[in-house]
Amino acid sequence: MLRILAFSDLHRNKDTAARIVAASRNADVIVGAGDFATRGVGLSDTLNILVASDAPLLVVSGNHDPSEELRAVCEAVPHFTYLDENCVSIGDQTFFGIGREIPFQKDAGWNEAYSETQARELLKDVPHRAILISHAPPFGLVDLQPDGRHQGSKALLETIENKSPLFHLCGHIHYCNGKSTTCSKTKVMNLGPSLTWIDC
Repeated sequence: MLRILAFSDLHRNKDTAARIVAASRNADVIVGAGDFATRGVGLSDTLNILVASDAPLLVVSGNHDPSEELRAVCEAVPHFTYLDENCVSIGDQTFFGIGREIPFQKDAGWNEAYSETQARELLKDVPHRAILISHAPPFGLVDLQPDGRHQGSKALLETIENKSPLFHLCGHIHYCNGKSTTCSKTKVMNLGPSLTWIDC
């Protein structure tokens, strides 16, 4: 059995990062589903704390994160892995990641996003029954805004329907943080800035 400690959307919250580090001794792997920074600033605020974690950390970028800076940090820290259209295996379990906002919605210089067309291309090699990590949620699932709009990705929803990931771990839509649902054979979890434990 693999024990996963997962979170998203820290947005520079050092206290939550410290709690993750303290809990990491009981984890086999840690998953960070994006938005370590806020509006492109402060990426290192939480990553400098998470370096002390006792388990491998798999991350995708959020729309607030400078993705190339995040990639460089992960390349410099041996137990950090940056996922963006690629896989890594921990034990017998495969993880596939894709970052950024999907689709593009926020017109700001710091916002990083993929179009649905780009995302479909990047998601085509997701292995069957992998654990899918993204920043954005799938369309219609844990993606509801307070005004009733769904702001998830149709490309991610199609991937769930076609590839049946074991779990889909995401964030981005703060109004749905902590909520989960099931689509076909996949448990979809909008993580938020809390400590979520998953056994698989």
